[in-house]
Amino acid sequence: MKSGALGRVYRDGEVIMQQGEVGDCMYVVQEGRVGIYVERDGREVLLREPVEEEIVLGEMALLGSEVRSATVKAHGEARVLTVDKKAFLRRVHEDPSVVFQVVRTLSQRVRELSAEVARLRAESGKRGAGS
Repeated sequence: MKSGALGRVYRDGEVIMQQGEVGDCMYVVQEGRVGIYVERDGREVLLREPVEEEIVLGEMALLGSEVRSATVKAHGEARVLTVDKKAFLRRVHEDPSVVFQVVRTLSQRVRELSAEVARLRAESGKRGAGS
């Protein structure tokens, strides 16, 4: 990790954001890797590891008032910058294309989730057909 860089360094396994908490900021992964987890039936399940290009996390907290839908943890050491709503809105005012970038990220996630739902439904249909 570069010394003097912005952001906080999280150690391996350290929680960056917690499912169920009220979010008032988003995070930008500057270096390292993170894992996104959801709690199901009392245990934590790895949902995915974002790819290098997907560096913005928790942005839904800036767009709505819902609680965090997942937990994000550092996988190894990770440097993460926190961006609060006020700073985000100021940046949007300076450069409206920032909103386009966030919408593009959300759109990509919806595509991935839709593909995953279709895959799971197809798998469950195959299992159900043989019963």
